[in-house]
Order: sequence, then C-alpha cells, then structure tokens
Amino acid sequence: QVQVVESGGGLVQAGGSLRLSCAASGRIFSIKSMGWYRQAPGKQRELVAVIISGGSTDYADSVKDRFTISRDNAKNTVYLQMNSLKPEDTAVYYCNTVLRLSGFTSWSNAWGQGTQVTVSS
Repeated sequence: QVQVVESGGGLVQAGGSLRLSCAASGRIFSIKSMGWYRQAPGKQRELVAVIISGGSTDYADSVKDRFTISRDNAKNTVYLQMNSLKPEDTAVYYCNTVLRLSGFTSWSNAWGQGTQVTVSS
C-alpha cells in the first residue's frame, strides 16, 4: 500500500553537490517522519538526517553544515541537498519514512530501495 522511491544519486567529484529526492505514495493517512540513511560497504547503516512532522531536523555530525534536509508535505517528498561532498560520503542512501496508512491504526516503517552516491577523490 506504500511505495518509497529515491532518486538523484550519481557520481560526483569531491567538493561537488547532489540533491536526493524521495517520494512516498499510496494510501497515506499521515507521516510522522522522513529521513535519510546511508550504508557503505563493510559499515553499518547510519542515520544521515531526519525531519519530523513538526519540522525539526537532526543530522549526523559527519554531515552537519554540509547537508540540508527539507520536505514538501503536499507531495509526501523529502529532499537531501548534499554539498561539499567527500569520498567518505560514498554509500547507498536509503529513504525512510514512519507513516500511518489509511485504514490502519499502527505506524509503519517504510524503506526505499536505495540510490547510490559515489564521490571520487
């Protein structure tokens, strides 16, 4: 009943920028939060940034002042503007949303398939 689709990944040089998008669709009643996680080979998946329904945000220390998360509530879409990219930012980036589907009383945790971000030296 829900689809979470990321886009915008690619290959960039160090110091460059990318803008990731994530759209959730389906019979969505409400969204509690939307965020971005990433996972590099051999490393655990980590939180990059999250934005909650009230508008507050949280960032990993490694990306603060470089990445900006934003949302378009009308489109159930979250964005991640990534500036001053570093090789260590290379990872698969996953979109996550905590939401309630129409007709259900409990919250669901939905994940996108991921989009590859590669930053060359």
